[in-house]
Amino acid sequence: MTYHLAIGDRSYSSWSLRGWLLFEKFGIPVKVHTGIMYTEDFTRLLSGFQPARLVPAIRTPEGEVIGETLAIAETLAERHPGAGLWPADPAARAMARYMSAEMHSGFTALRGDCPMNLLVSYEDSAPRAEVLADLARLDLIWTRARDRFGDGGPWLFGRYTAADAFFAPVATRIATYNLPVSDAASAYAAAHLADPSFRRWRAMGKAQNYIQPSYAKSFSERPWPGPEPLRATIADGPSENTACPYSGDPVTDFLRLDGKVWGFCNPFCRDKTLADPEAWPAFMAMVAR
Repeated sequence: MTYHLAIGDRSYSSWSLRGWLLFEKFGIPVKVHTGIMYTEDFTRLLSGFQPARLVPAIRTPEGEVIGETLAIAETLAERHPGAGLWPADPAARAMARYMSAEMHSGFTALRGDCPMNLLVSYEDSAPRAEVLADLARLDLIWTRARDRFGDGGPWLFGRYTAADAFFAPVATRIATYNLPVSDAASAYAAAHLADPSFRRWRAMGKAQNYIQPSYAKSFSERPWPGPEPLRATIADGPSENTACPYSGDPVTDFLRLDGKVWGFCNPFCRDKTLADPEAWPAFMAMVAR
């Protein structure tokens, strides 16, 4: 038996990103269910997770439904004490919970003016004073955590914790809207953009190709500031491999990388790899053989 997780569009749903990272980064098995936001498909998704009204929502192996990312984090920490969702040090753990709760309920100007959009990055989004105040507050609390507990790693408390999952969407907002932050805050955001789990999430969003026009802004665009993916292109078979590196099923869809053609069992497997080949260890291991 395993957990079930309901999420919205990967490119736009910041809360869904948090919920998914709470499983992905701590090695907790989960089956993901998706729905397209602002459509009947989203209603269909939530019908299987009642009484949840929003995503993310989880259903435990015993059938209990939990919504809201703070509740999900605490539930998983309680059920999987060895996974290390929160820092081991009591003072660090208290700070991490405090920061996560503030993120859950605060920073309304930043969230309202700069909704998550992983498909684009802008040259200058002209942030309002209220957004700049939210950024200053983030810089303050991130610096406080890093100065006291951040030795030994790029994350707020050294190693990755649930607090980092809560702030991952903020890192994407800094990237998307080219928001002015300190060098330390920029480095912390860059760690999120380079994280393999986040890169896989973004690649899956690009493969889904769900476009929500209401998220578009009129600012001039620039390249995404995260790591530049290896260049791959859609191709025709035959391929070097006969089985999909993810499912083991026969290949039907193909891409070309460094002059060789590789196969996948469906367009989604191909397209998520096309978006960022290096983010997928199973694919890169196959290529390296």
